Amino acid sequence: MAGPADHSNSGSGSALQAVFEQLRSAHTLSLTLASPLCLAVVALDRYLSLPHPSGESYSYDLTITDGRWRMKCQLAESLTRWVRTGSVRCGAGVLVSLLSLVHDETRLSHSYLRIDGIHSVVELPKRFLSITDVEKIPQWCQDYVTRSDGPLQLSRKYYLPLWINDDPHGSVWIPNNPPPDVVIDVSRITLLADLDAFFHSSRRPLPLLVRILHRSRIRYYGKPGQNIDFPFQVYCEVADQSGVMSMVVWNDLCPEWFNRLTVGSVLYLQQYSLKHSYQKRSRPQIHTLSLMTFHSIEICLNPRSPASVVTVIPPKSVQPQWGLPDVPYNFATRSEVDSMNSNQACDVIGLVTYVGRVERIRSKEKTGPEKFWAYRWVHAVDGTTDSPFILEIFSSSQPEIFNNICPMTYLVCTQMRVCQTGCSVYLTSSTETQLFITGCHKKQPYVNEPKVKAFIQWTKTLKDSVMLRRTAVGGHYRYPPAPPTFTPTTTTNSNMINEFSITAVAELKGELESLQYREHKRVAIQGHVAAVQFHIWPPQPEPPHSLQQQEGVSVQGVSNTVAAIFSSTKDKMTLSQRETDSTSADSDITVSPKRRRVQTGSRVHCQYFTRSKLQSNRYNAGMQVAFTSHEEEEEEQQDKGELETDESEGEDEHISFRQSAVGKETDQTSQVPDVQQAACHPIALWESRVWPLVKQQVAIHICSGRLNQESIPEKFHFDDREVLLHDLNLSPARWNPDLTSQTHTHTPVVCPGYFMLTVLGLNQTAAVDVLFVPVVSSDDPRVAGVPHTQHDNSLLSCISSGRLCVQPDGSFPAPESLMSSAPMLESERVVCIVDLCLLGEGRVEMICSKLYRTADICQPDSTQ
Repeated sequence: MAGPADHSNSGSGSALQAVFEQLRSAHTLSLTLASPLCLAVVALDRYLSLPHPSGESYSYDLTITDGRWRMKCQLAESLTRWVRTGSVRCGAGVLVSLLSLVHDETRLSHSYLRIDGIHSVVELPKRFLSITDVEKIPQWCQDYVTRSDGPLQLSRKYYLPLWINDDPHGSVWIPNNPPPDVVIDVSRITLLADLDAFFHSSRRPLPLLVRILHRSRIRYYGKPGQNIDFPFQVYCEVADQSGVMSMVVWNDLCPEWFNRLTVGSVLYLQQYSLKHSYQKRSRPQIHTLSLMTFHSIEICLNPRSPASVVTVIPPKSVQPQWGLPDVPYNFATRSEVDSMNSNQACDVIGLVTYVGRVERIRSKEKTGPEKFWAYRWVHAVDGTTDSPFILEIFSSSQPEIFNNICPMTYLVCTQMRVCQTGCSVYLTSSTETQLFITGCHKKQPYVNEPKVKAFIQWTKTLKDSVMLRRTAVGGHYRYPPAPPTFTPTTTTNSNMINEFSITAVAELKGELESLQYREHKRVAIQGHVAAVQFHIWPPQPEPPHSLQQQEGVSVQGVSNTVAAIFSSTKDKMTLSQRETDSTSADSDITVSPKRRRVQTGSRVHCQYFTRSKLQSNRYNAGMQVAFTSHEEEEEEQQDKGELETDESEGEDEHISFRQSAVGKETDQTSQVPDVQQAACHPIALWESRVWPLVKQQVAIHICSGRLNQESIPEKFHFDDREVLLHDLNLSPARWNPDLTSQTHTHTPVVCPGYFMLTVLGLNQTAAVDVLFVPVVSSDDPRVAGVPHTQHDNSLLSCISSGRLCVQPDGSFPAPESLMSSAPMLESERVVCIVDLCLLGEGRVEMICSKLYRTADICQPDSTQ
C-alpha cells in the first residue's frame, strides 16, 4: 500500500479518497494501513455514548481532512482517551493506522467510517499550512458515508460542548433574536399568589404575565440508555406584583428558549403545569425585593402533555400598569466585601486586571456519566481600595462572555457568593450568576444602579497606559491560600475548602494517570525533602562548546545573570571554588556545569536518545508513563563510547510525561523536541545526607520535567488579545487556521527562576519532583494569595510562605544565599500541598503551593 506521500499525489490527489476506495473494495470492513495516513483534525464533537461494555460515558466524532476532502468519522471507544487528555486536538495532525466501515443495521443507507487505530499525534506537515478556511474544503459524501450535521449515531440528536455539559452548543440552540410584536389579552390572567388554588384543584390555570429576575445555568441530566431526546433543564425565578416563584424549563424547550429567556424579559405563559417544588436545589438570594417568595410549588414548561406556549413581550410593549417588579440588584464595592458574611450574595462591577486560564474540576455527583465544571480566576478593581475583587467564576452557560473575559474590560457578575477562609476573602459564582462584559452592558437593567454609575465615573479618571501595566493573564494560580497549619481530614470526601486527606507518594502515579485535559487536582503528600535544585527561567541558551570545554567553564556568567535578576551584590564563585566548598562537611550544595542533560529526579545525568528508545516512547492513548532504568541508559551510553560515571546508578523507575512529535524515529537528538525541553539544567543543587544512601531503593520516581511556559503569568497586550484568549481558553472544538497560525511574544511577569524539590516518601520507596515558583514581584497575580509578613529568607521559610522577602538594601536574596540554608531541611518531616494539572499534549504541571514543616503539622483528633 502506498504511504501518505503517494496517496496525496495519486488519482484525484486525495489521500482520504484513495484510502476510502481501498476500504470499500476490501473483503472485510477493516483496513490496516501499511503506512499511517496523516490527516488534520478539523472538528471534534462529543455526545452521550450508547450503552457500551467499555463503560465510556461519551463518544466522539472527528472531522478530518487531507487538504482536498474532509470527512466526519467516529472515534473508536478504545481511543477516546486521546481526546480526553488533550492529545488529539483541533489543528493537530493524526497518523491514522486502522480504519473500519460501520453500517447502521437498523436504518437504510446509513454508514460511516470509524478510526480504530492512531499511531501518534504530530504537528501538521507544511502541505496543510496553506489552508485558510476549513469550510471551503468540500465534504466527502458517497453512498456508503452519510453526511450528517448531528452525531453519526443517529439515536443522538445533539452534540454536547467538548469539555463541559452546561453550555448551549450547536445549531439546535436557537439564538436570541429580537422578539416580534405581539398582541396579548391581559384581561384573563392570574397572579402567582393564586396558583396554589389551581394546584389543589382540577382546573387548568389561567395564563401568567411575569418578569424573569434570575436564570440558572443549564443542567444536563442525560444518562446512557435514557430515552429522552434533549435531557436539559433550566430554572428561572419569575415575579409579578404578587410575589416570586420558580419556573422550570424542561427538555426540548431548553434549546428552543434558553437564549431568549434573558434576565429582565417579560413572558406571557400559557398551558404550563404546576408541581411540588424541588427543595434541595440552590436558590438566588433576593433580599432587596419586598415581595413574598413561594417555595411550595413551581411552574413547569414542558414540550408536551401539555405543550407549553411561551411568548416574549418586546420591551417597548411592556406596560407600567402591569405592575411587574424591576430586576433587584445588590451591588457591593470591594471595600464593603470584607465586612460581608460568608455565603452572602452580592453583585459586583470592576475593571479586569487579571484573567486566569480556564481549568476543570471533576463533579462530585455519583450518579450518571462523569461531569466537569469549567472555571477561571479573575481580578477586578473598582477604585474603592487598592485590593482587587478575587473572583472564582464558573461557566454560566454564557460561553460567548465567559471565553472573552480579558483585562481592561468592564465586568459585571451577579449573584456572587462571599467566601471567607481565615484572613482571605473572595467571591465565587453561583448557579444563578450572570456575566456581562464590555459590549454587553447596553440596555441591561443594572445600568442605572448608583454604584454602577459611581464606578463608571471612577474609570473616567484612569489612564489606559497606567492600568495596562498592571494587567496579566494565565499562569498557575491558586486561591485561597492554604492555612498556616495543616490538619488532615479523616475522610477523602471532604467538601471544605483547604481540607485534605494525605496521599501516599507512590499513589501519585495513579492520580496523574487519571487526569484529563486541564483538570485540576490538589493533593497533600508527606515525606522528607531529599534534594533541591534551582533553575534559571527562562532557560539560558546553551553555548556552542564541546563537552570538555563546558566542564571547565566557570559559572560566572550564569551567576551574574541571576545576580542581575535578583539585584544581588553577593560575589559569585567559579565552578572550581564551588566544587571545593561542596566537599566540605558543612555544605552539600553544588553548582552544575553546563551540559545537555535530562531531568530524572533530583539528579542530573546525560541521557542519549537511541532509535529503540524513541520508538518505545510513543504515545499510548494520548499520554504515556515511560519507565526507564539507569542501567539501560548506561548501556546505551557505553555503546556510544560516551559513558559518564553517575552516582545515580540503579534500577529505580522514573515516570515522565513526554510529547510525541514528527520525526521521532531519528537518531539526531537535535530533532527531538523532548531533548530540547529537557536541556534546562540547575545552577545549584543540594542533596540530603540520606538521599545518596536510599536513591537506589526508590522504586518509583515521578518527574514532571522543567517549568512549563503556561505556568508563568504573562503581561497582557491588546494586539495579542485573540491569541492570548485562544491559549487561555479550553482547546476549541473547531480548527481556526488563521488563529492557530498566529504567534505572540511571551512577556512573563518577573520570574528569575524556580526550585525543584525532590520529596522522598516516608517509606523511602517512592519520590516525586515538584516545582516551587516563589513570588518575587507585585506584578505577579499570585501576590494576593501569599502572606505579607517578613521572614528570614531561608529556603524553608520561602517555600512555606510562597514568597521571597526584600532585603534591607532593597534587593532579593541570590540563589546561593537561599541554597546555603537548604541543610535546614535535613530530616525535617514535611507535608507538601501539590497542585496537579494536565496542560495537554502530555504536559503535566506539578507545583508546590505550600510546604508545612514539622511544627506546622497538627495531628487529627482520633475520636472523630
